[in-house]
Amino acid sequence: MLKRRKGSAAKKSPNSEPQLDENKEKKNNQLQEKSNSNAANLKGNVNFNSKSNSDERLRRKWSCVDNCCWFVGCICSMWWFLLFLYNAMPASFPQYVTEAITGPMPDPPGVKLAKEGLTAKHPVVFVPGIVTGGLELWEGHSCAEGLFRKRLWGGTFGEVYKRPLCWVEHMSLDNETGLDPPGIKIRPVSGLVAADYFAPGYFVWAVLIANLARIGYEEKNMYMAAYDWRISFQNTEVRDQTLSRIKSNIELMVATSGGKKVVVVPHSMGVLYFLHFMKWVEAPAPMGGGGGSNWCADHIKAVMNIGGPFLGVPKVVSGLFSAEARDIAVARAIAPGVLDIDVFGFQTLQHVMRMTRSWDSTMSMLPKGGDTVWGGLDWSPEEGHECSVKKPRNNNMQTARPNGTGNSANATRVKYGRMLAFGKDVAELHSSEIERVDFKGAIKGKNLANTTCRDVWTEYHDMGIGGVKAVADYKIYTASSILDLLHFVAPKMMKRGDAHFSYGIADDLDDKKYEHYKYWSNPLETKLPMAPDMEIFSMYGVGIPTERAYVYKFGPAAECYIPFQIDTAAEGGDDCPCLKGGVYSVDGDETVPVLSAGFMCAKGWRGNTRFNPSGMRTYIREYNHASPATLLEGRGTQSGAHVDIMGNFALIEDIIRVAAGATGEDLGGDQVHSDIFKWSERIKLQL
Repeated sequence: MLKRRKGSAAKKSPNSEPQLDENKEKKNNQLQEKSNSNAANLKGNVNFNSKSNSDERLRRKWSCVDNCCWFVGCICSMWWFLLFLYNAMPASFPQYVTEAITGPMPDPPGVKLAKEGLTAKHPVVFVPGIVTGGLELWEGHSCAEGLFRKRLWGGTFGEVYKRPLCWVEHMSLDNETGLDPPGIKIRPVSGLVAADYFAPGYFVWAVLIANLARIGYEEKNMYMAAYDWRISFQNTEVRDQTLSRIKSNIELMVATSGGKKVVVVPHSMGVLYFLHFMKWVEAPAPMGGGGGSNWCADHIKAVMNIGGPFLGVPKVVSGLFSAEARDIAVARAIAPGVLDIDVFGFQTLQHVMRMTRSWDSTMSMLPKGGDTVWGGLDWSPEEGHECSVKKPRNNNMQTARPNGTGNSANATRVKYGRMLAFGKDVAELHSSEIERVDFKGAIKGKNLANTTCRDVWTEYHDMGIGGVKAVADYKIYTASSILDLLHFVAPKMMKRGDAHFSYGIADDLDDKKYEHYKYWSNPLETKLPMAPDMEIFSMYGVGIPTERAYVYKFGPAAECYIPFQIDTAAEGGDDCPCLKGGVYSVDGDETVPVLSAGFMCAKGWRGNTRFNPSGMRTYIREYNHASPATLLEGRGTQSGAHVDIMGNFALIEDIIRVAAGATGEDLGGDQVHSDIFKWSERIKLQL
C-alpha cells in the first residue's frame, strides 16, 4: 500500500530530480524487505492500517457543515415523508386508529343532537376572551411596510420572528392614553374567522361553530362579537364603537329570527366584557347605549359564561409584577440569561412587560373583593384543599354533590390568602411571627438604567435599589395589598387602570357613583339587569392544578432587569404537594381558580340578592378534566383546560341544547364536582 502511494506521488511530479526518486526507491525497498520478513504477522496489520487510514481520511474531510447539511436533510426528508403520508391517507384513518386503541368514539354533539331532532332556534353570539381574537394592521411605521391588513396577532405569528422589535412597537399601546400610539392603527378582525382558530390547527371557537352548524346554524344566526382585547372596555366604544355594533347586531338578529332572543356565549375575559356591555346598553347616553332598563330582558335568553374570571385571576398579578407565570418561571430558571439579562440583546421579559403593561384590559382581571373574598394573612376560603385528591375522569351529565367529593381532613393548611410572599418560610409562618416594613413611604432612588435602558424601559427602572428593597421588606401581599403594590411599582399603568376598573365591594349599590362605567365589569359593585326570565350559567373546568399564590425572590442583578422573579426552588414536597416550583395551586381550569369562576353563581347571584335584584336563575356547570387517551385525539373531547374546554363535548352539548330552546332545569340544574359551595359559604359577604 505504501509503495503504491509513493508511486502515485512520483507520477504526479515527473520532473522531480533523479536523486529523490532513488532515495524513495531505497526506502520503499527497505519497507518491502521488512514487510516480507514478517509477512505472516503483518498481513492483518496492513489490512487494518489501510482501513484506519481510509477512515482517517474520511474524518479529515468531514466537517461541521456536513453535519448540519445532513441534519437539515434528514429533517426535511422526514417532514416531506410525513406530509406525503398525511395527504395520502384517508381522512378517517386517525379516527380508525383511535377507535382501534380506545374503542368506538361517540358522535360529535351536533350529530348526536341532530339525530334527536334538535334544530336551530335562538341566534347565538360569541364573545371571545383576551388574546384569542385576531388583530390586523391598518396603519403602521416604516418597519411594517407591506403588512397592511395582515394579522399581527393570531394566525402564523410570522412577523414576531421576522421583525420582533417592530412587532412589539406596533402591539404596544400609548402609556399615557391606553389607545393607539401616533401613526399606528391595529384593529380587530371581523367575522367568525376572527377567533375560530388562534393559530393554524389550534382551535378556539371552531369546534363549537361546526357543531352548531350540524343542527342548522349558519353565519346569519351566529355572530362573533370581536373587539380589540388590548384596550379598556369603555375605550372599545370610544375608539371603535364596538359596544354599539354589538347592540345593533343583537337587535338585528332578534328581529330577523322572529323575535327569538339571543343566547350569548362569552369566554374568559369576554365574560367581564359582556358584563360591562349589559350595564352599558341599559345606561343613558352619552356614557351608555341608551337601550333602557328592559333591553336585556327583551333581547337575551341566556348568558353561558365559559371559564369566567368574575373575581379576577392571580396569574395576572404575577404577569404584571414580573412578566411571569408558572411556565415562564421554569424557563427563566433553566436559562436565566436568555429571558431577562442582556444576552444577545434579546431582553425578552422586559419587552414583554413593557408591552403587556400598556394593555389596559389585563387590569380588568386583577383580584376583586380584596381579603373578604380571597383571604387574609392567616385564612382563605380554600383552606384545607387537598391537592392530591384524585377526581373521577369522566364528564357525565349527572349532578354531583354540591359540596364536592374531596376529603380535606388531613390536608396541609396552605395560606392561600398570601397571594405573594418573599420566601417559602414567610409563606408558611404565622403572621404574628413575621416582621414587616411598610413600603408605601419608601423613597425611590435613582438608577443608571433610567438613561441606558430606554428601549426596554419598565417602571422598575425608576425605582432604584431603595424602592426594590422596600417591596421585598414588606414580605407578604394579600389581595388588598396587591393593589397598593402595583400602584407603587407601576404607577402609570395603575393610573390608567383606576380610570376604567374597580376592585372593591359595594356598600350601597344605589349610590350614584356606581353608575360610572369603571364599576360595570366588577360583579361585586354592580347589579344584574332586571330580567327575571334570563338565565346565567357559569361553565368551567375543574381537576387541574391552577395558580393561586406565589413565592418570590430577588431576580438576577443586571443593568436592565426585572428585579423580582418566582422562586422555582421553593417546593412543598410530600408535606405540601400544593407548592411546586414556587407556585401554590388550587382546583381550577389551569388559569381561573374555581373560586373566581363559580362564586357569583354559587352565592353572589343565587336567588334574590342585592347583586341580582330580579332573581334571575343561575347555574353552575363544572366539567372534570380528562386528558386525551392518545395523541390522535388532539386536545381531547373531555378537557377542562381553560381554552381546550372549547372542544369539550359535554359543554358543547349543553350550549346547543340551550340554543335550541332548553333551560337550565332541562340540563339538570347544577353540575358540581368541586368544593365551590363550601368555599363560598366561608366568604362573609352581605347579600
